[in-house]
Formats: sequence, C-alpha cells, structure tokens
Amino acid sequence: MKRRGDIEVELIKKAMEMKERAYAPYSKFKVGAALLAKSGKIYGGCNVENASYGLSVCAERVAIFKAVSEGERKFEKLAVVTDLDEPAAPCGMCRQVMIEFGDFEVIMVSRDGSKIERRKVSELIPKAFTPSHLKKVADDGSKKS
Repeated sequence: MKRRGDIEVELIKKAMEMKERAYAPYSKFKVGAALLAKSGKIYGGCNVENASYGLSVCAERVAIFKAVSEGERKFEKLAVVTDLDEPAAPCGMCRQVMIEFGDFEVIMVSRDGSKIERRKVSELIPKAFTPSHLKKVADDGSKKS
C-alpha cells in the first residue's frame, strides 16, 4: 500500500511528464495534469491547443474526461504543473468541471516542483453551481405537480 506522500510524488511526476506531451504551438504555455481516482488509478492529461482557440482543451479536463470515459466518477487528488516558477491554479472552466465530480484536493506545482500549493476544489470555486442545484429545481418541480 502506498503512503500519501508516495502517491503525491507519483502524481506530480506524472503531471510533469504529461506537461512535456502538451501541444501548445500558439501560447507556448504547457500544462500537465495527473488525476488520482478513488479506485487508485492515475489518469494523465496535457493541454491541446487548436488554431481555432475555442477548440483548445486544458490538461485538467483531459485527465478528468479520460477518467470518466473509463468509468471513473470519484476522485481524490489532481496535480497540475505548468511552465511557471510559481504554482498556477486551473482556469474557471476546469474548476467548474472539477466541482461536478466532488470536492477533491488540487495540488498546484511550479515548473521545477520546488513550490507546491494545495486547495480543495471548493476553495478554488466558491459558491459553485453544482448538480445539487439542478436536483433542487427537479425536486421543486415534482412537488408542484
């Protein structure tokens, strides 16, 4: 059984590897992510840009979508590494996708791994719109019928 620290080191290493796979010919801003599912499996992702910028996708969402496409729905941690000297937080779109799957830990890491910042998803997106909001509307609608 792996210890918490070992798992975190493995996640960060995987995120760094994924950053090197990024396709970022326009921004030159490479991002790598590694997602730990409750099953213990790790899913990696890198950002993939497109000449039509709106079609680009972030590393965090790639990792989450890969996990979901493999049947995962519960996550424990997500490590994110960029080319910056300071840890960078995920964008708003990624935060919204993350909160869909729970309030797990996000580990933001500097390019060389020397600086690490940890936050729960709920800290990154306070007052988030979540599936519970839709359930409330559905529940209220069924009460009126």
